[in-house]
Amino acid sequence: MMNYCEAGAVLLASGLLLASCQSKPGAGDDASAEKSGVIWQSAAYTLYADSVVQGANHARATSATALTSNYRSPANERQSPKILFKFSLNGQDNELASGQDNSFLALPATPGAVVETPVIAFGQRYVDPRPEPAGQCLAPNTRLKIRLDLRPVLAAFAKQGYYTTFKGEKLYKQDFKQVFVAGGQAPLSWDFDNLANKPELAMHDPNGDGIYEVTLTLNAPAAAKTTAQQWEKSIKTDDFPQYTSEYPLADALYNLALEEARRAVEPDSTFRTGKEWAGVWTRDVSYSILLAQATLQPKVAMKSLLRKVSPEGRIIQDTGTGGAYPCSTDRVVWAVAAWEVYKVTGDEAWLRQVYPVVKKSLEEDAQNAYDPATGLVRGESSFLDWREQTYPRWMQPADIYQSENLGTNAVHFQANTVLALMARQLGEAAVAARHEQVAGAIKQAINQHLWLDKAGYYGQYRYGRVFPVVSPRAEALGEALSVYFGVADAARSQTVVASTPTTPFGIPCIYPQIPGIPPYHNDAVWPFVQSFWALAAAKAGNEASLTESMAAVYRPAALFLTNKENFVASNGDFAGTQVNSSNMLWSLSGSLGLVYKVLFGLHYETDRLVFQPFVPQAFKGMRKLTNFKYRRAVLNIELTGYGKEIQEITLDGKPLAGAAVPATLTGTHALRITLKSQALAAAKVTRVANLFSPETPQVTLANGQLRWAAIEGAQTYRVLQNGRPVNASGALTYAVPAGPYAEYQVLAIDRQGLESFASEPLPVGAPATEVQLETLAPAAAYAYKGFSGKGFVEVSTAKNTRLTIPVDVPEAGQYALDFRYANGNGPLNTNNKCAIRTLRNGQGALLGTVVLPQRGVAEWSSWGFSNPVLVQLVKGKNTLVLTYEAANTNMNGPVNQAMLDYLRVRKIDK
Repeated sequence: MMNYCEAGAVLLASGLLLASCQSKPGAGDDASAEKSGVIWQSAAYTLYADSVVQGANHARATSATALTSNYRSPANERQSPKILFKFSLNGQDNELASGQDNSFLALPATPGAVVETPVIAFGQRYVDPRPEPAGQCLAPNTRLKIRLDLRPVLAAFAKQGYYTTFKGEKLYKQDFKQVFVAGGQAPLSWDFDNLANKPELAMHDPNGDGIYEVTLTLNAPAAAKTTAQQWEKSIKTDDFPQYTSEYPLADALYNLALEEARRAVEPDSTFRTGKEWAGVWTRDVSYSILLAQATLQPKVAMKSLLRKVSPEGRIIQDTGTGGAYPCSTDRVVWAVAAWEVYKVTGDEAWLRQVYPVVKKSLEEDAQNAYDPATGLVRGESSFLDWREQTYPRWMQPADIYQSENLGTNAVHFQANTVLALMARQLGEAAVAARHEQVAGAIKQAINQHLWLDKAGYYGQYRYGRVFPVVSPRAEALGEALSVYFGVADAARSQTVVASTPTTPFGIPCIYPQIPGIPPYHNDAVWPFVQSFWALAAAKAGNEASLTESMAAVYRPAALFLTNKENFVASNGDFAGTQVNSSNMLWSLSGSLGLVYKVLFGLHYETDRLVFQPFVPQAFKGMRKLTNFKYRRAVLNIELTGYGKEIQEITLDGKPLAGAAVPATLTGTHALRITLKSQALAAAKVTRVANLFSPETPQVTLANGQLRWAAIEGAQTYRVLQNGRPVNASGALTYAVPAGPYAEYQVLAIDRQGLESFASEPLPVGAPATEVQLETLAPAAAYAYKGFSGKGFVEVSTAKNTRLTIPVDVPEAGQYALDFRYANGNGPLNTNNKCAIRTLRNGQGALLGTVVLPQRGVAEWSSWGFSNPVLVQLVKGKNTLVLTYEAANTNMNGPVNQAMLDYLRVRKIDK
């Protein structure tokens, strides 16, 4: 439950509570806004033709090239003195179970005095017994000393060489590096994976007595996040297309986006991802190119895309979960962007340059990531690449590789479609036919395995281990791309746009939100995703959704006077997310895309530019797009009316056949479009409060009983056996029947029907067979701990590149095979040293890919399991071959290394 200060912050942000310290708009501002008329209005904010009003926060266009805003972030207003925190060994969430935070009231006895916590033993939750004073907030510049007793951990190191965390995982003494404190009150952070990059949160033992401490300054006004109060155009953008309309705010925001687009180009003529994000990132630049940058800056787009090609001619998957590829597989959105550049420019040399890159990358992905059982593609959610922000906490990088996500599959559908189109253009008929078939199979698989008929949209992803289930959460980018790319047919597209939940400040990345996870992808709206949602709404013909989406893009850009990366879904504020940036490339591109791809409906084909405008009635009137360059022509375009049906379209006063400009056109021309101004049929928008699901249960097995603690807000617990429901009740136990191998999970469901994630699969039944690999190859000489048997085997690009593994089973059937391994070449959340191997049978047939992601920097005594590969084995002797092949080249290249303990063999019944 929120306390007074937390509630006040939310109300301040939504404009439902006015703080006395905030400036109030003048009467002139109100009058101007009222005269201009309401474009969009909700309980959260109002959009006018020349302004945005969100409670006491006002932004206004004073001209087409100037904006003012009095926005104040609620994050700087009222902060609770109740500090929630956890301790962290090696930057991992390994002290207390989820939802079991330490708490302390930071209330100085006298102004300016340092506040100290008691000495808190690691793993023993401390809850401050004092009641929180009503209405009292955290004083500015409160200095808090946090004290930790690490002696239980150090004693375990001394006694047995390792410490066992609450998860049952062993941290060996030789792998221990540092202890941190994590939390939600700045400068604390719940971003465990990046604690190593925050030295101010590292704890130290000044006396060598096992008592660690750190002193932090909380609620520091000097660290407050603020935005500018005014923007005025200051750099030349006249060479870009110029936009004017009867809506001063939209005009000014277009010009702001143009200026930021120019600022987003580095001296080497490549795109900068954001003010706080240097360099070219594959997915960021690709989505930006699709939204606007192919149209606006095609030469920069080309150079940026080529920057993301490896020397071997492969699309680069950026650093990410578990060491990137193939835990993450959305790199092929590069292909869709490259094709967009070709359609814009008609550059045949470009097409011939990018075609082999796309072909090679998709061929690798087909071996490494395509699931023949479902027809879906494995790998992390496209762009949602911060593990616990959108996945259950129990999922390791190998589990994320195993998952099959909506957005990533939509991207692979479109990438294969694009490769087929490229091949047709270049006369490669066989390649075209093959990838048309692949694209069709992915499309069919998405609609078969991820569609939620009752909800009316697609599920977030399939996840689990041996027996996957579908997460019923909505995933905004995936829903949008499924409509925009044509994965959904026309009828289903209308259903998706009408049914996917939207919240007061926009469409959140996922819905419902995950409890206990701070805003970034979770509990957040990303403007570029909102822009893709606008494209989906336009394609589906949903005027209400399109109008709302345009308002949701304009509001933050106007109030913050920059195109921010994201903002909190709960209150619309930029300052509450874990990471944020101004001048964000894909956000500004999304704003421009509303003009180019929605209002004017620019649709590029290989030999023409087609106009498919959609102007919501709320934005009716005249608008112009001048100095618009299309290949060797310059168009000055005038658009009047509203709706999506063209009444008349002319080029230089003559009717324009097919509403399309041919690619052969040269010179400067006047193009006029008049829409019929007919109201569209009313379409539904599913507007909901920004709700959170229940927490994920943590399940144990003892004496034939599954047990779990009660989850706050849950009314029902659904028990799954092998991914299928077998029980639903309010009980906190379940008797497991005798039988063969099975996996059990539990979901918590609240009174509104919102589901938690399924708990970590708990194996029950016959024990697994283990094949000790050091009996098949020389054991490695490293002094790592925690392995079984007599040793372990190193695999790298030079060592044991081919392991022949005999497996003897008592009966024929389907088996799950996985490897116990260690990979200390990098952290869980970034870098590019995920190890990859191919598993084949003795006859050379492909069985699957074995992915061995990073598990922690130099944590070679941290052992886990790879993804399971499901295979059919015959009774008796079987031969398996684990090989390092060309397709297994990771994004690092030279370092593709892991230690293998044993092969685990489990018979399953599916």
